Amino acid sequence: MAVRPTMTRFPGDPREQEACGVPWGLTLAPFAAKDENGIPPVYGSGGELLPRCENCWAYYNTYCEQDQWSWDCALCGTTNGLSSESIARYSLPESCPENMSSFIDLELPLEESEEMQARPVYVAAVDLSSSEEFLELTKSALLAALEALGPGSLFGLATFSHKIGLYDVQGPIPVVKNVFIPPDSVGNLTMELEDVMPLFSFLAPVDTCKERIASALETLKPTTSWERTTAAGQGVDGVLLGGRGFGVAMEALLRYLGSEYGNTYALARVFAFLSGPPDYGLGQLDTRRYGEQYASKGEDADRALLPEQTPFYKDLAAVAVQAGICVDLFAVTNEYTDLASLKFLSIESGGSLFLYSSTDDSTLPQDMYRMLSRPYAFNCVLRVRTSSEFKLGHSYGHFFPDPEYENVQHVICCDTFATYAYDFDFANEVGFSRHSKELPTLQIAFQYTVVVPPDEPSLSGSSSSKRTKYSLKRRLRIRTLQFGTARNINEIYDSVDPEVVLSILVHEVILSSLEHGVREGRILLHEWLVNLTAQYNDAFKIAEHTRGSLTTSPVDVAFTQCPQLQPLPRLVFALLRNPLLRFHEEGVHPDYRIYLQCLFSALEPSSLTRAVYPLLASYDTPDKQAFPRHSLSRAALITSGSPIFFLDAFTTLIVFYSSTADAALPFPPPQDCLLRTTINKLKQERIITPKLILIRAGQDDATPFENYLIEEQDVGGSGFTSVMGFVSFLDEVNHDVVEYMTKSNGDLRKSCVSMATRIAARYVSRRLSSGGKILSEEEKAAENIYIKKVEQEKLEKLARKMKLPQQVQEAQLMPSGQASSTPNVSTDKYRNYAVVAGIATIAAATGWYLRSSKTKPEEVQD
Repeated sequence: MAVRPTMTRFPGDPREQEACGVPWGLTLAPFAAKDENGIPPVYGSGGELLPRCENCWAYYNTYCEQDQWSWDCALCGTTNGLSSESIARYSLPESCPENMSSFIDLELPLEESEEMQARPVYVAAVDLSSSEEFLELTKSALLAALEALGPGSLFGLATFSHKIGLYDVQGPIPVVKNVFIPPDSVGNLTMELEDVMPLFSFLAPVDTCKERIASALETLKPTTSWERTTAAGQGVDGVLLGGRGFGVAMEALLRYLGSEYGNTYALARVFAFLSGPPDYGLGQLDTRRYGEQYASKGEDADRALLPEQTPFYKDLAAVAVQAGICVDLFAVTNEYTDLASLKFLSIESGGSLFLYSSTDDSTLPQDMYRMLSRPYAFNCVLRVRTSSEFKLGHSYGHFFPDPEYENVQHVICCDTFATYAYDFDFANEVGFSRHSKELPTLQIAFQYTVVVPPDEPSLSGSSSSKRTKYSLKRRLRIRTLQFGTARNINEIYDSVDPEVVLSILVHEVILSSLEHGVREGRILLHEWLVNLTAQYNDAFKIAEHTRGSLTTSPVDVAFTQCPQLQPLPRLVFALLRNPLLRFHEEGVHPDYRIYLQCLFSALEPSSLTRAVYPLLASYDTPDKQAFPRHSLSRAALITSGSPIFFLDAFTTLIVFYSSTADAALPFPPPQDCLLRTTINKLKQERIITPKLILIRAGQDDATPFENYLIEEQDVGGSGFTSVMGFVSFLDEVNHDVVEYMTKSNGDLRKSCVSMATRIAARYVSRRLSSGGKILSEEEKAAENIYIKKVEQEKLEKLARKMKLPQQVQEAQLMPSGQASSTPNVSTDKYRNYAVVAGIATIAAATGWYLRSSKTKPEEVQD
């Protein structure tokens, strides 16, 4: 269980938290075998005997004060009595894991219904409305999967197109039975799959049927165009559909397997291989929205393409969760497939989403083998508790929240790489006491189930005594942490982890992009960096204010006095240049953006940093490294003078031989050299298999390598949303920081609130402007008249309820550019600000009230 906070010394109070400008939160990998320092948990049994607080339901831990009869909770301070069993247990404290370490993993007893020997179940659903190349790649992937599956596993093979095919491979010859899919979008199958083929015939043991499964895979052939046309008939608006009934097939398979949940299996994994968008039967998707000319219609393409167009697959994910089924989606296509709608089926059921644009250089077989070779837990419950001074804000990751209990998340399938993120808020305005011995405390409880392989032969040596089924183990992993409180903002900055800060930022901009579009996500990220830079300059007294102007110039945008913050400008710049936040009109495919959102939101901080800002190293020879790190610019290549460069972009690895490289240097690098050893090690450590590209300058196309040199100034631009180099980006940030600090007149706290208000104003403005549609001048004029009337009504109503501050009244009467046609109403330039001010006032008062009121903690069994 690896836990990495954004700062190891927490802010003392809300004012300090706001003033530092750094997100306050952490990332968590609950099923990681060791903690962030490489230390494993202390294992034991008797998890059900662990004492719990009667007030907050936290678990007893090493930070609790204990006497002979009672113990004090380290989170809420409540004194709890010890049972006679616990008193006897703790009479020998060194024998109890909870007294030996704050990081423990205890076995739990299974309920009677769970005490079964259940085999792991794996089902492959293969798209036959595809090409020969797609099927060959899928066959290779499934053969690799069979090698990764342990003995005792059950495997089922299904296909889908305009019909669903179920394979029985337990006989001498594979038998397939089909059921046709109704072409309309509301029709269901004429019969259940259980009636087509009993589940015990469909699921074959891998250890005895591996060769027969491989033979069945060889029989897979794509459906002919004649079959598809005949089955599909006339589609939408007379366009012939392709006959890919993915939605119906998945719904039927989930019902098929779900009938045996808790009997035949405790967890099932479905591998769905898709070669294009679902376009037939229930769950079909209309891909014509990708071809719309959004720019000519004045619409934001990103806002139109990022939301799902149907809740069908999100609802289907809920069915999968109820049935204990994890769905992994493998899309091998370069056409628009609308992953924005399909993604929920995988990420909400605990699965993964993979996208491959081509069959030629796809790493699908390697990814398949790697995924199934990793340990994983299932039916997981995750709960994070905090001491009473602070609380959880937002939770990020591929889980679904408990519908009843707050801050409880469910994860169907969780491997050692799965990472989640949380941010914190203060529970009140007081914050942490600087004179108290009680430190900010955090406790993470992770309850999960693992599948234990069959035992070895018994002591009698009889081979017949082998178990043919797997057994289950339920475990409870608990980690309790305490953090120090910073005495000032400088101490906060010195304890910042920039990689974790990037993780929190990525989650926030992804949510902003999904709700408000990519443009708003970029603005949010840029303004955050401006605010942080201003707060840093103010904290270190680099720039001071005299009568509204800066006395010290230039502003320090490189954080030269704080090494922990120095990587952040480059990381933010790289994130703005990443396809995740580039515009649709720049050629970023919407499916690729969705894939990056799903990938980035599940990566641990170090991997995410590498994916956002690649590592560029140089080598004198394949066996000798020259420099471990260079900036991503052509100037770095020239000044280094090295002949070989190695670029690690997480999903891609590039070896680049420069034009000045000696012809005697071996190309490609030999298998036994240092460079190859580094490449192979990185491949083994990754959650996905990176693609390796070898380039020799002057002979091969160097574009894939040059595209990663993001610090270059490609084209001139006036705004930060244009493509600019890193130096120009820093100049832009410097200009905005100077303007920001000058307008604040030395009070950055007020300026910070003003920035938040500006962001809120843009959101309200967009909601009032036809769902984000970019309006023409005539439409803007008409909209202004309507908005001013609404503003006037709201202001009059507000004035009757409360007396407006004098500054607000003066601001309303002050001319700004063009005089308003309606008295006491904001002008066109500042329209909606009065509305936002009113909303912000009410929201602030409501938030103060909620923070001040005490809530009763729920009793939750983790």
